Formats: sequence, C-alpha cells, structure tokens
Amino acid sequence: MRVGTGESAVVLLGAVPRRSSSIWTRAYLRLLLYGDTVCALLACVCVLGVRLLAGVFIPWAEFLLGFGLVIAWPITLMMGGAYRQRANGEGTEEFKAVFNGGVGLMAAVAIMAYATQTAIARSFVMAMLPLALLATLYYRYKMRKRLHRRRAVGEYMRQVIAVGHRESVLDLVVQFRRQPYHGMRVVGACLPEHAMDLDPDPDLDGIPVLGSFGDVASVVEREQADAVAVLACPELDGAALRRLAWSLETSRTDLFVAPALLDVSGPRISIRPVAGMPLLHVEHPEFDGTKQLVKTVFDRLVAGAALLLLALPLLAIALVIRLTSQGPALFYQTRVGKGGKDFRVVKFRTMVVDAERLKDTLLGANELDGVLFKIRNDPRITRVGAFLRKYSLDELPQLLNVLRGEMSLVGPRPPLPEEVAAYGIDVRRRLVVKPGMTGLWQVSGRSDLTWEESVRLDLRYVENWSLILDLQILWKTWSVVTRGEGAY
Repeated sequence: MRVGTGESAVVLLGAVPRRSSSIWTRAYLRLLLYGDTVCALLACVCVLGVRLLAGVFIPWAEFLLGFGLVIAWPITLMMGGAYRQRANGEGTEEFKAVFNGGVGLMAAVAIMAYATQTAIARSFVMAMLPLALLATLYYRYKMRKRLHRRRAVGEYMRQVIAVGHRESVLDLVVQFRRQPYHGMRVVGACLPEHAMDLDPDPDLDGIPVLGSFGDVASVVEREQADAVAVLACPELDGAALRRLAWSLETSRTDLFVAPALLDVSGPRISIRPVAGMPLLHVEHPEFDGTKQLVKTVFDRLVAGAALLLLALPLLAIALVIRLTSQGPALFYQTRVGKGGKDFRVVKFRTMVVDAERLKDTLLGANELDGVLFKIRNDPRITRVGAFLRKYSLDELPQLLNVLRGEMSLVGPRPPLPEEVAAYGIDVRRRLVVKPGMTGLWQVSGRSDLTWEESVRLDLRYVENWSLILDLQILWKTWSVVTRGEGAY
C-alpha cells in the first residue's frame, strides 16, 4: 500500500512541493530529463553526421524527423514511467521503464514508416534510437551511482517516521543505516500506547520517540517528514491503516506498509480483489521445472567458459601459493549443499596447513555471533592468502563445483556441517537451493554482516530467486570484489 504523489508528471510540470526533500527530487529529475534529451540529441547528430561524411544526401524532412524524435524521446520515457520518483535510485524498475519506453518509440516509428511506406525513418529505427537507448541506460547508471555516493554521506535522503513495535523499528533503523542508498533516514518513531506507558523515554539507538500510534499525523506535520513506514503489528489493522492514510492525504506524505510476510517480493506477490476485498496473493517459489533447468544450464555454461578463460591465471595463483608456503595449493572442505547433501568444496588454500587444528584454540577470539566463525586478523591466514581473500580469488576453484552441479554461481553461502547442525527450522530453508559462489550476502557486506543479517539475505534469495536476480547479483559482485570490501 502506498499513498503519495511523488510522480514525475507532477514534479516536471512545476508543482510546488511542501517538503525540502522534494526540492532535490525535482532537481534530480530535471537532470535526468536534460541528460536523456542530450543522449537522444547526440545519437541523432552521430547518425546524421556519419551519413553526411559518407556523402549521403539528407533531405530537410529527415533532419526535422530526427530532431522531432529527440523531442519525443523524453516524452516517451515519461509515459513509460522513467521519471517516477519511486523508480529512481534502486531496483530495476528505472531501467525497465527506460528500455520499454525506448523500444516502444522504435516500434511506433517502424509501424508508422511501414504504414506510410516512408524510407527515411529506417536509419533512425536501426541506428539512432538504439544508440539513444544505450546512451540513456548508461547515463542513468552513472546518475544512480552518483546518487548513491551522495546518499552515503547523508545527502538526498527522505525523512521517515517509523511506526511499529520497538524491535521492528530498531531493525528498520539498522537496515537503513547499513544501506543508505535506499535514501531513507528514520528521524522519529511512534510506538504503541503500552510501550509509552512502560518506558516514557525509550532508547531507540538515537531515534527519538515522538508519540504513539494515534499521534502519527501530528508528528509528520511537526517534523515535516516525507514518508511514514508502518511495520507489521497487530494494533494497526485494515481500518486503522485506512484512517492513517486519510490523515496523511492533505500533507501528501508517502505511506509504506511492511507486510507480515517478510522477504517475499517481486512477481510472487500480487493484489487481487476478491468479494470486494483486496487480497494479497503469494505464489510459491519454483525450485524445479523449466526455470531451474535454465539456471542449471546457465551456471554450467558460464562456469565452463570461465575455467577456460582463467586457466592460466588459476595456474599462476596455484604456483604462487606453493612457492610462498608449505602445503598444497588447493584446499578441500566438506560443505552442505542442496537438500542437506554433503559435498567437497574446492578453494585455493589461504591458511597454514594445520589451520583446522588451530581453530579450537581461537574460538574465544570469534568476532561474529551465531554459528559463524570469523576473525578479522586471523593468524592462520598467509600473506598471499590475505590478498586472495580480499579479492575473493580463493573462491575461483569453486567453478569446478558449479560445473559438477554441486553449487550454483549465485545462491546462499555454502555452510559447514557443524553450522547446519546448529540451524533452527527457519534457517534450514536455505538448504532447498544449491549454495552459490556469490549471493546477496556477498554484495551486501560479506564478512561484515551479522549472523542474523546473513540468514535474512539467504532466505530472501531463496524466496525470490530468478535468473534476472542472479544476473544482477553477478553484476554487483564484480564491483564489490574489486573494492575488496568486507572480506577477511
């Protein structure tokens, strides 16, 4: 459920926003508008310039058509939703909107050219518009990275009032602080009445408690907040949420509601009206069938190609390991795969030979909670091993496990048998899919994550996996690994 009008049509038409965050939103959307137009203009000039250099005569009608398409380009993207506020900054919605808008304009021009038997539009359909689409997608990608950098230092943030129980609010605060690219900052909280009575001045990790559930509208008005995030709680039923939405209409404040069913999103969720009531329909994830077959074929083809391309670098790494420390270059360890089946994972050795024996003497120095064992400056790691771990080069031999079908390129982290023995019922859910060389845990903090955060990310992947999600994670893994963040 979402209430609010932070949509592009209102912003671009010059509506005056109430809150200061809408000022940078308008400026950001204007930059997108200008940049998209420039991309189309450059594509038009490039195509026309190449034709002129080739000695092709270009009639005035074709010049007019080209610059007409430049004007139509941002309009088409707007119609496709590329300037909606909620589409920019994260997720694939923005890129889908740009792609759909660009392809739609290509199709419209092609159909018009065919219907009128006009030949002058072919160069634009075959060259200009595809070039404009590629340039626009690249521009949007760079703008998104710029926005994320600004948000990482506290700029371009939306002020949020969190409504819910203490634990839920604290969890939301931690997640927003860990992932500032979402552009959300909790500036206040509203707790249930009984929580206020028990502790009139509770500590929510620096977030002030500004009222109870009945004070949300007045708190938003007083704090000039941009959004309200309602977390799952029994006190706020359908009628209470409806009244809250009504109270926020006049201030045009966005309302976000977290469903009780966590970690399920995307195409698995749809709202269907049944007997006059909007019911949330949740489809079951697909762990077998065509989608799994496609994923398996994709994994093995990519793993095989990567092994061929990286054969010489892999041999060089193995040679360096053998020359700098005693012991074999490869390290084999029993891990638990899909369905709880054991397999031997292969990695480059990054520790001394008797590392497993020394582990018992270092249990007291464990820096992670839960069942994981990690030490930031582990004395068992060799100098070459530290470098390999920083850039995840020690994981490359796992391509053999992927080729054998024991692992996937993307999936939950492959656990040790002793870790699985300590799993609860919920955590065992991560064993219904193959473990992966990378995953949401890899692109969201790696070893800097707590045990609970690592489990949450793995379960989120299990519930929402798709080939598109795998491709997104693989793309993000490259940037995370090259920066060497969170690895030890």
